[in-house]
Amino acid sequence: MKRMIVPDVIKDQTLVCVSPAETVRSAARTMAERKVAAVLVMEHERLVGIITERDMTTRVIAVDRNPDTTKCREIMTANPDTLSPQDTAVDAINMMRSRNYRHLPVVDGMKVVGMVSVRDLYAV
Repeated sequence: MKRMIVPDVIKDQTLVCVSPAETVRSAARTMAERKVAAVLVMEHERLVGIITERDMTTRVIAVDRNPDTTKCREIMTANPDTLSPQDTAVDAINMMRSRNYRHLPVVDGMKVVGMVSVRDLYAV
């Protein structure tokens, strides 16, 4: 059976978003409070990037950047690859494996509808 990203893997997600102008510390606090390992970077209603725990580790901590002054736009992965709701779980796993991702935004047209993680995929 082909499992579609929406609704078989994710549905009715509450998006966890930050602004490109927010500090990395603010984004880290949001991630901790919401118990997520990645956030969408949104400008108005538009997806402009993604930040993961790995980004914070390699682009801030490992290089001694100050999380209180470093902005999300400086460390985000800009214009990230995305999945559509109609993509399958296999499509997502293949993209994640080939590009070494753990999280992918799910976009329907121009609207972000969720974020799928490797953990979500293994759960189905």
